[in-house]
Amino acid sequence: MDKKGYVSFPYMLWSAIFVIVPLALIFWFSVTDADGGFTLDNFKRFITDEIYISVLIRSFSLSLISTVICLLIGYPAAYIISKMPEKAQSVVMLLLVLPMWMNFLLRTYAMLAILEPNGPLNTLMEILHLPKIDILYTQGAIVLGMVYNYLPFMIMPIHSVMVKLDKQVLEAAGDLGANPVQSFIKVVFPLTLSGVTSGITMVFLPAITTFAISKLLGGDMLQLVGDVIEQQFKTDHNWNFGSAISIIIIAIIMLFMKALSAYEKEKETGGLM
Repeated sequence: MDKKGYVSFPYMLWSAIFVIVPLALIFWFSVTDADGGFTLDNFKRFITDEIYISVLIRSFSLSLISTVICLLIGYPAAYIISKMPEKAQSVVMLLLVLPMWMNFLLRTYAMLAILEPNGPLNTLMEILHLPKIDILYTQGAIVLGMVYNYLPFMIMPIHSVMVKLDKQVLEAAGDLGANPVQSFIKVVFPLTLSGVTSGITMVFLPAITTFAISKLLGGDMLQLVGDVIEQQFKTDHNWNFGSAISIIIIAIIMLFMKALSAYEKEKETGGLM
């Protein structure tokens, strides 16, 4: 083994113990029954049950809505931040990252307190003589919680790409007669597409597998697929079925990432042509 091999060995060992082995165990549980016999009934149960399919559709729809909202907010925010002086950018990015230093559950509990019927939000609405907002334990509350928790993951990769844009390219587009809208569509967005795809991945993947946000802000009646998996492992103690659902979600996520990567490569190739 060469020097590079020795250096990478601890990482390879860590990955094998904490990534490959757990995934192999999950796959093993998914294709076996309680007695250890081979079966595909765990997958069949999930695919043929309308309740689980509806939970999967709800998870995808809410995650997609949250990702789109994060993109619509995060892209302009990243663009505005990238135009600030360097010191101001550092301060704003620090303020953006600061809430992430706090525990994920604490942030979600804070959102729960804000959205309560007698919480700060409705107190403010009452002061302004506006009708109270009854959003808690609804799909809207789940989406709001996802956007609140995952928005920084959209802004940071887009901002990191935008600050590296060559200003001379934008000046050249203007010299060639492109207006600001055309410059954005033809130059800025294609050059920042890698940041956009990274942001979409970093928001969509944790959103579709979340269970804390849906449990606290959505209540027991609005389960997502993450809640179902947690229930199988923690409450029902049906590791085989829970593992099968996990494998299905992993397969769907891999297909999503593959499609997103193919789209990015196609756009980059089109831009170069």
